[in-house]
Amino acid sequence: MKKRFSWLLGFSAFVCLLLAACGQERSTSSSASKGAASVDSWPEELHIGYQKSSFSLFLKEKGYLEKQLQKHGVQVKWFEFQSGPPLLEALNSGQIDIGYVGGAPAILAQANPHSQLAYIAYEPEVARAIIVPKTSSIHTVADLKGKKVAFGKGSSAHYTLLTALETAGLTLNDITPVYLQPAEARTAFERGDVDAWVIWDPFLADAEVNGGARILIDANRLPKQYGFIVARNQYVKQYANVAKTVIDQLNHVHQEIHSSPDEAAKLLAKETKIDAAVWKRTLSRRGYGVFPLTKEVIAAQQRIADQFYKAGLVSKRVNVNEAVVFVKEERKTK
Repeated sequence: MKKRFSWLLGFSAFVCLLLAACGQERSTSSSASKGAASVDSWPEELHIGYQKSSFSLFLKEKGYLEKQLQKHGVQVKWFEFQSGPPLLEALNSGQIDIGYVGGAPAILAQANPHSQLAYIAYEPEVARAIIVPKTSSIHTVADLKGKKVAFGKGSSAHYTLLTALETAGLTLNDITPVYLQPAEARTAFERGDVDAWVIWDPFLADAEVNGGARILIDANRLPKQYGFIVARNQYVKQYANVAKTVIDQLNHVHQEIHSSPDEAAKLLAKETKIDAAVWKRTLSRRGYGVFPLTKEVIAAQQRIADQFYKAGLVSKRVNVNEAVVFVKEERKTK
């Protein structure tokens, strides 16, 4: 494995900080219990968004979260999304309470005037890359000029493309963007309707193993982009113990997958219809753990916000710190 598993580091302190920062707000979601609630109260429901490319799927299939929350009378409802932008639209509208997304779509959600987004933890970044067919005449990022490139608008792939083009002195104006979700992009890529595709694991690994793809440039050579556990601000402040439970169980899932990658690959293959061999490649090149936010991670997220503002993807400057829900120093009591 590329990185040793170290999920316990700093997590206990993070939970204390999160609980300390949480107030007593009324939730506006239909999934919240009616009436005022204290930070140690529990809602009737948790609506959680997931993508099949994330470990949230493993958590869903194992049922660990349900086992923990049913003790407190909380019913868990899962909602699937193909990528981060639609998941965050659902979060901002109150349809879901907690979810996992890449850094780029989180910035777009935070830029929404009615944003409900709160960052509560992060995961190491997953493999992302720009790929082309093995026989393509495209061999450098500069060769993308004038070419059709598929990617999800506002997704982590969007930021990957922006920063990659920048290394060659290019911008989106120098290519023909083709905005597609992963399933549609895969079809377009294999038919030759687009010249390149920007994508993340496990779709990236699948394209390498089964789709005749060659990596043009990967994210290891570009600015970092982390994955985030995000929540509706009001919900997480009102029900901090739910957020703690979600993060704790996601940590448990990371440990289990890291310890038994072959078994995890089998389960993920069954649920996603993506070969176990593809999942093994995916699991072998990613980091593990769910961690409290750090200055370094927040700074990386701020760089995405600044890049998106520069590119005109958001109409106002976004201050990432404004959506971080925990205080960085423990509050002192008399």
